[in-house]
Amino acid sequence: MKRLWALLLLAGCALGPDYQRPAVELPADYLARSAAGDAAVPSEWWTLYRDATLEELVAATRANNADIRLAAAQVEEAEAVLRQARAALFPEITGGLQRSRTRVSSLTAPPPVGGLVRPDTRLFASTNFELDIWGRLSRASEAARASLLGSRFARDVVTLSLGSLTAQTYFGLRSLDAQLAVLQETIRTRRDSVELARARVGAGLASELDLYQAQAALSDALVQRRDTERARALLEHQLGQLVGKLDLKLAAGDLFALPVPPTPPVGLPSMLLERRPDIRAAEQTLIAANAQIGVARAAMFPTISLTGLAGSQSAAFSDLLASGGGIWTLGFALALPIFDAGRREAALEQTEARRRQALASYQKS
Repeated sequence: MKRLWALLLLAGCALGPDYQRPAVELPADYLARSAAGDAAVPSEWWTLYRDATLEELVAATRANNADIRLAAAQVEEAEAVLRQARAALFPEITGGLQRSRTRVSSLTAPPPVGGLVRPDTRLFASTNFELDIWGRLSRASEAARASLLGSRFARDVVTLSLGSLTAQTYFGLRSLDAQLAVLQETIRTRRDSVELARARVGAGLASELDLYQAQAALSDALVQRRDTERARALLEHQLGQLVGKLDLKLAAGDLFALPVPPTPPVGLPSMLLERRPDIRAAEQTLIAANAQIGVARAAMFPTISLTGLAGSQSAAFSDLLASGGGIWTLGFALALPIFDAGRREAALEQTEARRRQALASYQKS
């Protein structure tokens, strides 16, 4: 009994390494800078252009894009996994009602008393609670929480990336609008050149070669306009896919009407890297992998569970709640792994290898 109480006093002590952020060496020039200009680097950088059409397109992408909806659903799944992991720290209570009729043999010795058919009715509530002595459940909850945060940051990565892709596609489309405007003027000028060359040939002031060269230059400009219109149509279709509107049509716009956004100031600290959601997601993956080591180590130690049952029992339904029909059971169970051919050690080595992978991924990010 003393040993059991000693084990109970260890409850809440989690096995496995506690997470510590790994040190990543950064250039000394970055570390020596001041933290000026943090507010000048907004995550939604496309708003600096103050273009209503661009902001509407990015908003539509965030609302309708399938990749963002997928990432949001993954966050919801991670939230449910975390609630499930936390619920494992509390007792589970199950209610039940049993009704049975059992016939016994009349040839037993001594003969059965009370008839050969015995009815039995039970109304009960039972519980089974695992004592988290080695921190297996708490480490699992820690890993689930890190996975949830990682999925949220991954969603932010998808949202930011698609917003940036929408903005870049929009700028590309506006660039093609500017090229089309230049080509249209070029075509007008080259048509005038063709007419001028034709008139000079008719007057005997130029050879037909000059006319052919002018016509070739006009044909080249027409081909460039056709290719540019085709490229613009492709970008417009890509924008429609991003914003979830395949019939999207955008009128031509003036690229040079967009304001030039302010340039971020020099001397930004390297700590701004921590704002990047992909880096924060990589760190949460590392935290989750670190916690899973504790889960694997705890599996090598005994598991102690408390069991309990309380209710009433009688032969008839009418006597189920009568005085004297109460029943109860209280006990505990201990399960100790003795031989598993190295399965638990292999599982521990897997978690340690996953942590090294997550560490390398974090350092790479």
